[in-house]
Amino acid sequence: MERPGSMKINLKIGDTVLPATLFDNAAARDFASLLPLTLALEDYASTEKVGDLPKRLSTEDAPDGTDPSIGDITYYAPWGNLAIFYRDFGYSRGLVKLGRIDAGMEALAAPGSLTVTIDLANGTKE
Repeated sequence: MERPGSMKINLKIGDTVLPATLFDNAAARDFASLLPLTLALEDYASTEKVGDLPKRLSTEDAPDGTDPSIGDITYYAPWGNLAIFYRDFGYSRGLVKLGRIDAGMEALAAPGSLTVTIDLANGTKE
């Protein structure tokens, strides 16, 4: 399901904060339970930044796959990792949308790897 949720998160890269909204689905709720989280994100295929999560997320009621857009925060179930898209990409089997970055995508398009800290906005679960 890709219903917008009310849970707001922030992705911090250096001094840049990217606000984002998590969707209302099992995988996104599972992801939120891991926060705060600091991840090393590697560039993958000049399309997305990927990073390993500390545990696999629930894919209960998730579709078989999705067609990600720029700004989508996703979970790639076959590898168990986070994937944040900064370029458009085609349908991918096993990809679950967790949420969407609201602004500041340029920070993710920087070449190479980067470190991101993801936390709940205001530090609380809504």
